[in-house]
Amino acid sequence: MSTTTLTAAAPAEPITAQNILRLFPDIDTSSAELDGHDAEQIRLMDEVCIVLDEDDKPIGNFSKKICHLMTNIDKGLLHRAFSVFLFDSKNRLLLQQRATEKITFPDMWTNTCCSHPLGIPGEGGAELAEAVDGVKRAAQRKLDHELGIKKEQVPFEDFHFLTRIHYKAPSDGKWGEHEIDYILFIKADVDLEPNLNEVRDTQYVTADELKKMFEDPTLKFTPWFKLICHSLLFEWWEHLDQGLEKYENEQQIRRM
Repeated sequence: MSTTTLTAAAPAEPITAQNILRLFPDIDTSSAELDGHDAEQIRLMDEVCIVLDEDDKPIGNFSKKICHLMTNIDKGLLHRAFSVFLFDSKNRLLLQQRATEKITFPDMWTNTCCSHPLGIPGEGGAELAEAVDGVKRAAQRKLDHELGIKKEQVPFEDFHFLTRIHYKAPSDGKWGEHEIDYILFIKADVDLEPNLNEVRDTQYVTADELKKMFEDPTLKFTPWFKLICHSLLFEWWEHLDQGLEKYENEQQIRRM
């Protein structure tokens, strides 16, 4: 992967909008790119993502819109994300199809929940342990928002952090992703009440059923989901009930 190397501000210097703008002086902040999109999805583009250096250290915050414009991604802008893989008691993986209203990667099938911790208290963190706790809290928030899964059904302590994946992928000519993505596994039987502005469809699948879905040319999948599936997921899945601990808490960032 070819990206601009980012260097965090010195620890004594507070993270402020002014400091991060010095790192990205020609960042694209226009709002015209959102014209014509769904009003609720436009509103969510104002949420504040955690901007990172390439070692996953926070260097500031920018809006979700700014972080997902390819013009900014191509300048090296990188942010933190998470991907939840939720399995039921039969070890089936819950997939979602992203809503047509989504601005990035609409109508594509993906893992249970893919989103971002926000630049708010409790969801950030510079050190790995704190950052993992932050993405677990963000995962509970987004599972409820997207799928109606209440946090009581997905307890904080039941999430398993496996690894971090650094990847870049375009959605179309305008939008894309450039993330350090925290991979979370959880096994739970849950009640679903999908938010149709976020989720078009859901489906539980076995490993073999998912492999067959990948063979169907009429189905489209998010790039991060394909990356994880083709390289790591099926091995992890085999060890869901026994041996998963050897894949947990990986310290190294996987560059993909």
